[in-house]
Amino acid sequence: MASYDLNAFDRRFEAISLVGAIEQVSPYTLNVGYWLRDPNQLIQWPEMAASSPRQDFLWEQTCFEIFIGVRNEDFYREINLSPSQAWQAYQFEEYRFPEDMPPQAAYDIELNQLKRTHYGLNVSVDLTEFILAHKLKWSDLYIGLSAVLKTAQGDHYYAMQHSSPQADFHNKRDWLHQF
Repeated sequence: MASYDLNAFDRRFEAISLVGAIEQVSPYTLNVGYWLRDPNQLIQWPEMAASSPRQDFLWEQTCFEIFIGVRNEDFYREINLSPSQAWQAYQFEEYRFPEDMPPQAAYDIELNQLKRTHYGLNVSVDLTEFILAHKLKWSDLYIGLSAVLKTAQGDHYYAMQHSSPQADFHNKRDWLHQF
């Protein structure tokens, strides 16, 4: 299991710390954990959903994200995970394209489990169809972890790194995990 300190885009904001961990489990399962330290209870949490429905616009509230890039390819996937237990996966052909809003849903990724914990969020996603349809190996993939944290002090954007002048989770240079 590899872990990463996720950095706030506003480096002056140190009230919350976030760590993300990535683990390949079984031939096609990806587990990700987010560990959050919010001693001042600043984060605004969304209401719990009845199950784990697919919903759009989850980034408008506190939301954790996984980006899956493919070596030497432009296409990628974005997975949005709400502490409410709602989720969604999106497909892009290249950087933020197509520009549909909401983005086009990706049905080649399935949710195994999404659980809010006392320390953050755990998720298990099934990449079987995505990997097999594109004839990929784990070594072809690279992963970016990010989060939008809503607080009384505004929105805060966390990622493995921020190399753009604005917070931009779609920037592949910031997706640091490789298998």
